[in-house]
Amino acid sequence: MHKISLLIRSAFVLVMILAGGSGVAQEERLSVDWLFSDEGKMSLAMPRHTWLESGQLVLYDMRKPEAERGLMSVDLRTGRRKALTNRKRALAAMNEVFQADEALEEPGWPAAFSANGKWALYEREDDVYLLNLDRAEIVIVAATPAEEGAARFSPDSEWLAFVRDNDIYIFNIEDGSEKRLTHDGSETLLNGNVSWVYWEELLHRSNRGYLWAPDSSAIAFLQSDESMVGIMKYVDFKPGLPDVKRQRHPKAGAANPRVRAGVVGIKNAKTTWADLGTYPHEYLANMQWLPDSQRLAVQTLNRSQTVLDVFLVDAGSGEATHLLRERDDAWVDVHDDLWFLADGERFLWRSERDGHAHLYLFDMQGELIRQVTSGEWALKESGGSAHTDRAVAYVSNNIVWFTALEKDSTERHLYRINLDGSDRQRLTQADGTHAVYFHPAGDAYLDHYSALSTPPAMTLHRADGEKMRTLVEADASVKDRFELQPWELFSVKARDGFEMPAMLLKPRYFDPEKQYPAVVYVYAGPSAPTVQNAWQRRARGMFHQMLADEGVVVFQVDNRSAAGKSKRDAKTILRQLYGPVELQDLLDGVAWLKSQPWIDGDRVGVWGWSGGGTMTLSAMTGSEEF
Repeated sequence: MHKISLLIRSAFVLVMILAGGSGVAQEERLSVDWLFSDEGKMSLAMPRHTWLESGQLVLYDMRKPEAERGLMSVDLRTGRRKALTNRKRALAAMNEVFQADEALEEPGWPAAFSANGKWALYEREDDVYLLNLDRAEIVIVAATPAEEGAARFSPDSEWLAFVRDNDIYIFNIEDGSEKRLTHDGSETLLNGNVSWVYWEELLHRSNRGYLWAPDSSAIAFLQSDESMVGIMKYVDFKPGLPDVKRQRHPKAGAANPRVRAGVVGIKNAKTTWADLGTYPHEYLANMQWLPDSQRLAVQTLNRSQTVLDVFLVDAGSGEATHLLRERDDAWVDVHDDLWFLADGERFLWRSERDGHAHLYLFDMQGELIRQVTSGEWALKESGGSAHTDRAVAYVSNNIVWFTALEKDSTERHLYRINLDGSDRQRLTQADGTHAVYFHPAGDAYLDHYSALSTPPAMTLHRADGEKMRTLVEADASVKDRFELQPWELFSVKARDGFEMPAMLLKPRYFDPEKQYPAVVYVYAGPSAPTVQNAWQRRARGMFHQMLADEGVVVFQVDNRSAAGKSKRDAKTILRQLYGPVELQDLLDGVAWLKSQPWIDGDRVGVWGWSGGGTMTLSAMTGSEEF
């Protein structure tokens, strides 16, 4: 956040020079200071929330002042909220145990809750703690000088697993005893923790290095040998005295970590390794337990990421059976949409084999039964599951609920379809973007909804889409207070006729007879659109409103590979990432922008973050438009 703040402050100064500092001083205006104030950061924050396995909904309202925030349970019938624990006692216990430099003013959102709803997990400064919700007391799980974290409750709520110095331990919640399950962890041999390249590129920036079996009898884990991976050094400029950080970071063509999957029993602490035979692979890309707790699904990927294999591994013997192979001449996307049905006879799999992301139903021998969804549109994760790429929201034996771009590539909606491919229905009706969180029993879901013109709201629905109640109303106070300008959503044609999604923000008091400077925001990464019919509430969205306040037009356009419409479009950049295809599309969008009579073509800038920064450099050095 500190880096983003510095970037926005610097960019704002440059754009004010570009714009000539126009604006009306008497009105209340957005400012960088306000954006990064507590009020600004929390002004449109949605409550943190989770479903407990009991079906109880827990909320933590980030919009309230710190001194008033607490864990609340919600009655689904009435919508009434009550405290899940005694906030005052819990906070006092935390301050006594944590011994922080500054006393905590709020308990904070836990890393997890136990399935029985009795415990909340907190990780702090490489230590692990539990909060007894009934008694509002803190239990110290692990607070040694070693690095401890990555804690996870067992499904039966009896154990808490965690990783200490790259070995897996379990903590008995009832009696407080501790048991070590692995014994060979070191600086370069990681048990239960994942290497950087897995965290960044395969596991959606999460440390999903181990998984409890559904019956809590065992833990499946990844063991990563990083000894052959080169070390990168980075300067951390944030401390008063900058520090040098070391990170094992495989470069293109260099050695990756060697990773294998193991299953360790809780009672005997014996590890059984998955035997994948002679199947060649570079990455162990994903794994998950089957509902029977006897088998593990392991996904592997070759180095060029064009072949993905799925194996069923016997947890007791390690014997593996090949189940499925996915091929793509460009790349295979790693995702989390592998769903084994409760009948034990079928599974669902998401594939882009027809050029779009769709669902396919297979038997347990890997034979295709049928394609369940089809059409010139794609399934797309809604953001309803953190650190996963999961478009399927819930599955029963006969029906699947999923989110997709069927209505429009700039929107995300919830759908329901029978597993025989019949009776597809769109359940979310309001235009915009919907992030969906299903009740554990599948009979209800939360919908986080917003649109370019509508601030975020949270509603509760039955599984058939019927609205039960609004839990969080859309808050228009910031929109009204600062007179935020409306975004325009449309499309721009590339030179070959491809329709590129685009959006435009005009200055306050826009006069079509005048000419305005413009700023183009770009990301351009594959299947990573920036043009969405969703409320622009984060720092970037509000920063763009600040530019509009100062008389600057803001323009965004998604090149064909970024738009997310199809895998065919994404593959056009194969072996030329951030190259001529993206640049040509961007320049076609800029040509449209400069053709508008109210744009000063000599004052058009471009900026982006991360991959967008790379694209910015490409645009500045590969064209004369900026």
